Amino acid sequence: MRHRVAGRKLSRHTQHRELMFRNMLVSLLEHERIKTTLAKGKELRSWADRMISIGKQGTLHARRRAFALLRDREAVQKLFDVIAPKLKDREGGYTRVYRLGWRQGDAAPLSLVELVTYAAPEEKKKSTVKKVLGKVTGKKKGKEEKKEPVKGKEKKEKKVKKEEKEAPKEKRQKPKKKKSEQKEKE
Repeated sequence: MRHRVAGRKLSRHTQHRELMFRNMLVSLLEHERIKTTLAKGKELRSWADRMISIGKQGTLHARRRAFALLRDREAVQKLFDVIAPKLKDREGGYTRVYRLGWRQGDAAPLSLVELVTYAAPEEKKKSTVKKVLGKVTGKKKGKEEKKEPVKGKEKKEKKVKKEEKEAPKEKRQKPKKKKSEQKEKE
């Protein structure tokens, strides 16, 4: 029977389990959310809540206790300077655990552990200016004409069209029909 036995062993020796939770706690404080298995996530909650309670004390002794457990200066500094002040009015429950489904390889239940203060970074909206400009500006005709292979008759027709555009309205003349085209019509 497991009466009054706290914590999960997770099939690990004591030292391995403690070091694993220390590393997970440092990652949680650094990134403010981590993805892990459900059992580890539920156990990590108690570790994180105890550490944040120490961080809320704000004394030198509390910093030394936190460093003794975490062994990471940046994590301790973030805990005391950033995370604990945000949670000063909260009495507990500093973390939340979301279920994510099952892992592909061994079907272990996954979870997302995050601090209550976690705010997702805002995604930068993509500029619609480029899209609008792409629709407004037309393609250059000169490049298209160069890409297309042009034969003898087509060259002459294009030259005539260009001349018509360049010439003033008054001077525009219809292109002269060739003798071969006149014979075909008759």
